Amino acid sequence: MNTCDLTKIRADFPILQQKIKGSPLVYLDNAASTQKPYAVIQRLHHFYQYENSNVHRGIHTLSELATHAFEQSRQKVQHFIHAKSSAEIIFVRGTTEAINLVAQTYGLSHLRAGDEIIISHMEHHANIVPWQILCEQTGAQLKIIPINDAGELVLEEYQRLLNAKTKLVSICHVSNTLGTINPIQSIIDWAHANSPETKVLIDGAQAVAHQKIDVHALDCDFYAFSGHKLFAPTGIGVLYGKYELLARMPPYQGGGSMITEVGLKKSHYREPPYKFEAGTPHIAGAVGLGAAIDYLNQLDFNVIHCHEQQLLDYAIQHLQAIQGLRFIGMAKEKAAILNFIVNDSRGRRIHGHDISDVLNAEVGVAVRAGQHCTMPLMQRFDVDSTVRVSMALYNNKEDIDALIRGLHILKQLFK
Repeated sequence: MNTCDLTKIRADFPILQQKIKGSPLVYLDNAASTQKPYAVIQRLHHFYQYENSNVHRGIHTLSELATHAFEQSRQKVQHFIHAKSSAEIIFVRGTTEAINLVAQTYGLSHLRAGDEIIISHMEHHANIVPWQILCEQTGAQLKIIPINDAGELVLEEYQRLLNAKTKLVSICHVSNTLGTINPIQSIIDWAHANSPETKVLIDGAQAVAHQKIDVHALDCDFYAFSGHKLFAPTGIGVLYGKYELLARMPPYQGGGSMITEVGLKKSHYREPPYKFEAGTPHIAGAVGLGAAIDYLNQLDFNVIHCHEQQLLDYAIQHLQAIQGLRFIGMAKEKAAILNFIVNDSRGRRIHGHDISDVLNAEVGVAVRAGQHCTMPLMQRFDVDSTVRVSMALYNNKEDIDALIRGLHILKQLFK
């Protein structure tokens, strides 16, 4: 793959061929959810037309076909993130459920009053609230890594926070709001050097579609991500966990599929990953996730990263020339995500929702506006609403040009 393949890649995503209010769709909300290529859509269609059945239960042909497709997708995930075994891959609804699963299984069984959990000031609510609940349940304490004005972790403070009481560190790989790429290898290494009892969970929701992930090389204890941010269906996600940890963790939910024997007084549970997959899973979602991985495996992540960084640089160059526009969080290591506010000619803040509405109505540009599920981060920068532009492999410079045109129209409307 090289940059001249961009047109072909864009053509793989049928939703991008439509118009919004008379303008070609410009989709710059990829941190919220990515669009789906034909390969994923067609695989879902094929599954429902020819393979649809429940998994792990039937002895008939359709069940065997569905089970094979489902488990094959688990193996694809394993290889995609370089896990040692497919038994370390748990299918969940998304990153949120993955983090809650760890909190309510590993966390609830290992943490006690006085123990400490470390997160950062830039985390998504899904990587804050589950730990707050766990602290309420156990008496553990939540410690926060501060960030600087560029939106980067203050690593000296992280090292200072690590101590004998630290039992868990949970950090985003990439900030969903700022795009900051965190130095997770150092974060993991320092945590493990602190104590063998200090485990690390990485929220990889914003990283997995943009760079190669190697959980074995990282040596993280848990890694979580969502399929819908990886060009796959909604409602499917992955929790990777080291097998030795998963084997000792209690089940997350009880029901069918996760048991070997059920009695009226006691039941026996299956080994991982099935111990954590009670009930009928999102079978089609898992199959679609496998198809998305097949699609991405045809591409070169180095070229994807280079393309997205070129778009980021192009966007920064042109956006910073707009009077009244101010970026929020411009880390040195940054994914293709931009966060900004805009003031009118009198210095009055234009609300993010108004900006988003004008961009959508005037030039067909889709962006995210609001607090991006990061209220503490918004408070840190003393803003109540920002605009987020997030790019993916199918975006191009014409998309950024449309964004710039829309912002100039906005400035005329809000003088």
